[in-house]
Amino acid sequence: MYRRLKQGFADRTGRAAPSRGACSGVDHVPDFEPGHHIRLLTFNIQVGINTASYHHYLTRSWQHVLPHRGRIENLDRIASLLRNYDVVALQECDGGSLRSGYINQVQYLAEAAGIPYWHQQLNRNLGPVAQHSNGLLSRFRPLDVTEHRLPGLLPGRGAIIARYGDADDPLVLVIMHLSLSKAGQARQLAYIHELIADYRHVVLMGDLNNHADELLTNTPLKHANLMPLPATAHSFPSWRPERALDHILVSPSLEIRNSEVVSYPLSDHLPIAMDIALPKGYLETF
Repeated sequence: MYRRLKQGFADRTGRAAPSRGACSGVDHVPDFEPGHHIRLLTFNIQVGINTASYHHYLTRSWQHVLPHRGRIENLDRIASLLRNYDVVALQECDGGSLRSGYINQVQYLAEAAGIPYWHQQLNRNLGPVAQHSNGLLSRFRPLDVTEHRLPGLLPGRGAIIARYGDADDPLVLVIMHLSLSKAGQARQLAYIHELIADYRHVVLMGDLNNHADELLTNTPLKHANLMPLPATAHSFPSWRPERALDHILVSPSLEIRNSEVVSYPLSDHLPIAMDIALPKGYLETF
């Protein structure tokens, strides 16, 4: 059985991450160079449930508790999308319980997509019923990966922080899934802002359950100097996108080459993609 590491990063086999490019089944793990084109994606996968209408929240609600034969097919379709990206943030994954057929969905997607490094954060442990998790998939080996419990009235929200490159001036990726309430979001983002305040190169990505103008104006993120996606980048609900709840926010030092909402309606959220480049002269290689 897969044993999740408490600290550090895991490779496709669940062991401590080996040297770059040494993963079994991976032909080449690329270097990260100044100006290198990095493809990012964030996706709330709703534990592999295919939701295409509001009434599915009722008629397919049992799939949040019990296994469904179409779930693996949905995960395989998600993996086919993930193959096109270098770093992937996942929300609403199952870490291996009855409803997922005891499959760690983060590990499964990493293996199916051919992405060598992955990390699962277990945020709400309901034993054999559900293992609510965030996930990070990466083609590049990070310096380190840490887990953080986000404050809130109800436990079960978390963030993953991965640092890449130069330890003295790293690229910092933050993956998280925020609470629904504005008060809860403000407390959680105050916590996150404290963690990222001293870094120059930051990418904050995930399901933030609010619009960017609200997050960057009326929460502690207003002090973070992050650039949002266009206000029209609506990701929810996937069958008729009207709200911009999923985000990739980046520091001005990172050049945005492209950004888009990906038309891939498998979950109740659409994925968000962004291509960025590190500033020239930042470092020689990752």
